[in-house]
Amino acid sequence: MTLFSGGSGYKDLIVVYTDKVVIITGGSHGIGEGCVRAFVAAGAKVVFCARNDRDGERLAVEVNASGPGEAQFFKCDVSRVEEIQHLIDEAVARFGRIDCLINNAGWHPPHKPIDDFSIDDFRDLLDLNLISIFAACKFALPHLRRTQGNIINMSSLVGAMGQLHATTYVATKGAITAFTKALAIDEAEHGVRVNSVSPGNIYTPLWQQAIDAAPDPDHCRAEGEAAQLLGRMGTIEEVGKLCLFIASEATFTTGVDHIISGGAELGYGRKSRRD
Repeated sequence: MTLFSGGSGYKDLIVVYTDKVVIITGGSHGIGEGCVRAFVAAGAKVVFCARNDRDGERLAVEVNASGPGEAQFFKCDVSRVEEIQHLIDEAVARFGRIDCLINNAGWHPPHKPIDDFSIDDFRDLLDLNLISIFAACKFALPHLRRTQGNIINMSSLVGAMGQLHATTYVATKGAITAFTKALAIDEAEHGVRVNSVSPGNIYTPLWQQAIDAAPDPDHCRAEGEAAQLLGRMGTIEEVGKLCLFIASEATFTTGVDHIISGGAELGYGRKSRRD
């Protein structure tokens, strides 16, 4: 739903999602935090989770103070299927419905060649980045079908274009995009839309960790900014607003991977790995 705040033109457009119930995984920081803020600002009732309860509770207090929506935090490790089921059950018990599920929780391991990843490393990442999304969708769909709601799965630009020394991560993200398209086909008969979002370089705490660990942090930050045609990294707020638009306004969109990258994937670049 949209409102106009006065004046004319789209610059006055305000997206609202009043009283809709939204579940967001991995919501205590980074892109998940951006989604929590965007949906609460649009009037939604947000249930979000993370493994770090201190950061989650802090964010809930902050956004509840500003409203107009509300947020409820639950501690949850999405690599544990039973905890995902509990999260879904608690959201329904509290609010009686689910209108949108945003599967954002995930992790990017440190970059290293395939030789240095173990089989167990890959299995553990599959549980965290991919199986958790399958489980959350499976548990939430009976409720989403009743509301003809929607699902947004957080993929990544590198799931389509690859990334150096990130075979395990890229595999999980490519699978998320493919899973989203397949689920969109199945759920169309129930009126449930299923989309994915593929961010490029978004300035998050994980990016800051990489900057801090670099031999030359200023150069690392500058290179990160310069990788986009727009000359900067994206913000968590921009990704949150895109997810809000997909949930509330893009009602003829399903099975689509929405890229938010600042044009990082466009044009040629020096890519040779040969000496």
